[in-house]
Amino acid sequence: MKYFELDKNETEIVTAFEKGEFRHLKNITNEKSALHSYAENALKKTRSINVRLSEGDLLRLKAKAMEEGIPYQTFFTSIVHKYLRQKTAG
Repeated sequence: MKYFELDKNETEIVTAFEKGEFRHLKNITNEKSALHSYAENALKKTRSINVRLSEGDLLRLKAKAMEEGIPYQTFFTSIVHKYLRQKTAG
């Protein structure tokens, strides 16, 4: 058997389990669905940030957004989102 050290939280979980403090959920499918929904909503929250851009970059950003027919803030957000998805997928 392989031995390892548990941190404080892990030790608390093991102790609670050994004491029988865990309970079975009657409808685990509904519980999973609710927890998934809570997590999804937490991740959807947006926060405002300030970004400094050169005047030229801002003008080009606004022009591209106009070509796309969307507000420049939305266009900027989509660019950041696409970039981050590419970096985490590859």
